[in-house]
Amino acid sequence: MLKDIQVTGQKDTRSGFGDAMTELGKSHPQVVALTADLAGSLKLNTFIKNHPERFIQCGIAEANMMGIAAGLTIGGKIPFTSTFANFSTGRVYDQIRQSIAYSGKNVKICASHAGLTLGEDGATHQILEDIGLMKMLPGMTVIVPCDYNQTKAATKAIADFEGPVYLRFGRPVWPIFTPDDEPFVIGKAQPLNAGADVSIFACGHMVWKAIEAGKILEAEGIHADILNIHTIKPLDEEAVLASIRKTGCAVTAEEHNIIGGLGDSIARTSTASHPVPIEMVGTKDTFGESGKPMELLKKYGLEPENIVAAAKKAMARK
Repeated sequence: MLKDIQVTGQKDTRSGFGDAMTELGKSHPQVVALTADLAGSLKLNTFIKNHPERFIQCGIAEANMMGIAAGLTIGGKIPFTSTFANFSTGRVYDQIRQSIAYSGKNVKICASHAGLTLGEDGATHQILEDIGLMKMLPGMTVIVPCDYNQTKAATKAIADFEGPVYLRFGRPVWPIFTPDDEPFVIGKAQPLNAGADVSIFACGHMVWKAIEAGKILEAEGIHADILNIHTIKPLDEEAVLASIRKTGCAVTAEEHNIIGGLGDSIARTSTASHPVPIEMVGTKDTFGESGKPMELLKKYGLEPENIVAAAKKAMARK
């Protein structure tokens, strides 16, 4: 199956969000866009041009934005908040917990510039803890799509989903490798390659890195079972368990701290039902730093060769 995965272009995942919002503006009259002084960065300009009456510029007041969004749901609106991932979660955690999650409000928290690939803005902006923060909130759905097409599809899908959602995406131009007409199913893992030697579970930008790692392993006669876990919560436990029962070991890959992220979710699922050796590729209990995105991924061990090494280590532990 790896040979069937073709790169059809290059585009940032945040543009997938922006283009989906343009379409939702036409198809979903209840959708309202809110931002905290970052409309351009979140690619909302076309939505704003077409529907100025459904756009709220909150300024640099993210906590207020979350409160406004929660209030809008009472009138039947579907608010999409938008800012950088750090400001979407860490800065406003109390407001999300109390006004959105605890209250079960139908707010879509859309977070761009997540992880190390934010780049030069440095550690203060490169949140690596947001998946953990959000998945621990009762009732919160957490989605981390892998490319432009999937981010666009996910954005449209959450508009029809009832309940609070955290949608995480990024800044850099990234390979597009999923079909542009593929439906996005919340909570359903996407199989990318069938193999019986090692399971590789990845999310976000690291899905492409996992595919590249799979090609390296295949050249060495190692066949990886690769799954795109675009929905961290609710986790597709059935798909995860089916894979590890077949392979007997696993690797997780995420642009996030391994404490509290995708790796923890996979490990918890495995421990409860089918314990296997698991190696985690992600940041190791550390903050980021200023630098070029690709250089940071290399420095922090988020490259295909790191996934390959982790796969071999997991297999050796069987």
